[in-house]
Amino acid sequence: MKKYLGIPVGLAFFGFFVLAYLALASDWHRHKRAPDQPIDFSHKIHVGMVGLECLFCHETADKSTFAGIPTVEKCMSCHKNVATNRPEIQKLAAYWNAQTPMEWNRVHRIRVRNHVYFSHKRHVKANIDCAACHGEVEYMDKIRQISSLEMGWCVQCHRQKEAPTDCLTCHR
Repeated sequence: MKKYLGIPVGLAFFGFFVLAYLALASDWHRHKRAPDQPIDFSHKIHVGMVGLECLFCHETADKSTFAGIPTVEKCMSCHKNVATNRPEIQKLAAYWNAQTPMEWNRVHRIRVRNHVYFSHKRHVKANIDCAACHGEVEYMDKIRQISSLEMGWCVQCHRQKEAPTDCLTCHR
């Protein structure tokens, strides 16, 4: 009787760990997936081929906690004259003509944002390369989250760069 009871208990125990693993893997995969955007913007073209610097489009990264997303006006400063016959640029021009802001879908997110403080400005001023967190965007047609941005990942980076690891550095 004991032998038969051990099999279902063992299977349940094993099944629990398999389900837990699958749930965690699914969660991580979801965060690494590139969300659809209102237009197909390619960092591979703009950064990799044209050579635009991050701060050209993300103008507030060195001044604010947020890097900022370029406005339609910023994009149209080039695209009034460049690649105007391409369908994605025509979509951009439609936003411009309608004087409507583009609603980009967020790619990078710190999960427990309500008590975690992150400042792009601090990292830019410390000369941390954007690729350290965002990956090599010059090779990405579609941006996706590369790093977990979880506490352990951040602490590891702070230790490697000999940056402060005191709790109050990031937690408010």
